[in-house]
Amino acid sequence: MPEDISPTAYAAAAQRVAAFDTCTISDALDKLGLRGAVPGLVRLTAKRQRISGRVVTVKLGPAIEGLPKRHLGASAIMAAQPGEIVVVEHRGRTDASGWGGLLSRGAARNGVAGVIVDGACRDLDESSELGFPVFGRAVVPLTARGRVAEHDWGCPVTIGSIVVNPGDWVVADGSGVVFFKQQHLDEVLTEAERIHCRETAMIAALEQGAPIDQVMGANYEDMLK
Repeated sequence: MPEDISPTAYAAAAQRVAAFDTCTISDALDKLGLRGAVPGLVRLTAKRQRISGRVVTVKLGPAIEGLPKRHLGASAIMAAQPGEIVVVEHRGRTDASGWGGLLSRGAARNGVAGVIVDGACRDLDESSELGFPVFGRAVVPLTARGRVAEHDWGCPVTIGSIVVNPGDWVVADGSGVVFFKQQHLDEVLTEAERIHCRETAMIAALEQGAPIDQVMGANYEDMLK
């Protein structure tokens, strides 16, 4: 459990975050002038799943001499609390995998909610059969062995152009991946709730037969101002 939040507060926050999709969170960040959405990251496993939770980080890089001999991602999986999400800096690489089936099995058994890799992954059929959500940039069968090494874990990482720290929050679904910091939790969720309520009312109006141009209107363009 993160040291800066009690178990009760963490459970309540996780429940609130889980209520929103990435588009609503992204809109809330826009409203607040914050950055967090990462273009190009997509859901690679077959099931239609949305994941959300706190982040455990892994930093990958070139396989070079002198690095500790450890399997990439294993330490983060062992340290992760149930419901947390492993986030892997892979520098956008698509010429070698930054995640595979054995890691998905170990993560699923340890209660990890999913993984987000800024690069390529492999063994996607296996991860899909496990029901384990994998997000990334591409699929490739090439192993990390001899090509990629874990440089660190539990440290700041860069995903796209967003700096992500251990304990940050992330939401990932069919529309992409969005990060935000613990220190912005309350204001992001308050704004997300406001946006969600407004859009729910718009959906209800459409289902009751209101014309789309009337429902959207000029005010829709000003929602984030």
